[in-house]
Amino acid sequence: MCLKCGDIVHAEIGFTEVTNITLAEPSPIYVVEDLRERAPRVSRMCPRCGYDQAFHWFSSVSGEHAGVKQERTLEHLRCTRCQHSWAETR
Repeated sequence: MCLKCGDIVHAEIGFTEVTNITLAEPSPIYVVEDLRERAPRVSRMCPRCGYDQAFHWFSSVSGEHAGVKQERTLEHLRCTRCQHSWAETR
């Protein structure tokens, strides 16, 4: 019997080995409100659908290349119509 779907297959085999598998309890998944939906709206054209309004928020990215620290600001945008997301470097 398949543990996933419960399908039973009968077979003509002389030797049968039965193994019980105990699956671990799945860990809980916590759903957190998406705060980006409360982000301010700006007039920016969506590259996917062409709508002219998007939510926007900022984040910063830092890293190091060839021993030189670099930091940049990203502006994240999400179309209010089709929910397409994109980012622009500031």
